[in-house]
Amino acid sequence: MKTITPSPGDIKRAWYVVDAEGLPLGRMSSQIAAILRGKNKPYYVPNIDTGDYVVVINADKVKVTGNKMLSKIYEEYSGYPGGLKQIPIATVLAKHPERIVQHAVKGMLPKNTLGKDMLKKLKVYAGPEHPHTAQNPETLTLKYS
Repeated sequence: MKTITPSPGDIKRAWYVVDAEGLPLGRMSSQIAAILRGKNKPYYVPNIDTGDYVVVINADKVKVTGNKMLSKIYEEYSGYPGGLKQIPIATVLAKHPERIVQHAVKGMLPKNTLGKDMLKKLKVYAGPEHPHTAQNPETLTLKYS
C-alpha cells in the first residue's frame, strides 16, 4: 500500500460557520484549529495545508470559564524599557471580541509560515452577520460544547 500525498489540485476546501454563542473559548478554539489544519479529512498531511475555511460568528458572546474574566491578561512587549502592555481579557472582549478567538486559535496552530497560511482561512465576526454567504458555508456543530 502506498502513501498518497495530495497535490494542491486534489484538495477540496469547504466553508463552515461556527456560532460561538455560549461555547467555551478553549474547547471551541481547539476544534477550529483542527479543521483549519485539515485533521478532519482522510488525506491529512502535516506538511501541506489541507484545511477548510471557518467563519466564526457571535464572537462577543463566547464563554470564558472559571476566574479568567478577572485574572487573564494579554501581554505585549515592544522590546523597549517600559514597553510592556498588559490588557485584561474583559477590556479586549468589550472593544475587539474577535481578537480573543483569533489569539486562541493562533496559539493552537503551527508556529511557521504554514500556520500563518492556515490562520488566514479563519474569519471571525463579533455579531451574527458575515459577508461569506456566497460561499454557501455549512453550519458546524462542535463536540464538547
